[in-house]
Amino acid sequence: MTKSRLYAGVIATVLLAALATGCSPDSEGAESGDANTVPTSSSAGLPSGNIVAGEERATTKGAATGQSCIDCHGVNGNAPIDPSYPKLGGQYADYLAYALQTYRDGTREHPLMAAQAQNLTDQQIADLSVWFASRPSELTDLHGAHQ
Repeated sequence: MTKSRLYAGVIATVLLAALATGCSPDSEGAESGDANTVPTSSSAGLPSGNIVAGEERATTKGAATGQSCIDCHGVNGNAPIDPSYPKLGGQYADYLAYALQTYRDGTREHPLMAAQAQNLTDQQIADLSVWFASRPSELTDLHGAHQ
């Protein structure tokens, strides 16, 4: 299997899981009207995230690097200090959670992110993920692009 087919399969799986999670009629929190929680079912296997706690965590400097999430990714996750750093605002919560989990367990490598994620709990990852997902998006996709 080529890398591009593998990546396409991973992306499709993440997108389908995000759609299924967000569209499930029996998802806790989806009908409760509480804007600070998200459904408890997560393709990343995490507890329900709390947006307020996520914002607090995103602005708290980590002991490992002395940086907070927004120090590097910008306020709302849309102004990274380095062009190689991703914009996080508006990204799928499950994708962000998966990325943080893989930085934490070492299967995804980046010296700063691995150090930042190393001591995050599942709850903190869930909180950060839903907060960044709730931010305005400046992400672009290939919608309407011609081949």
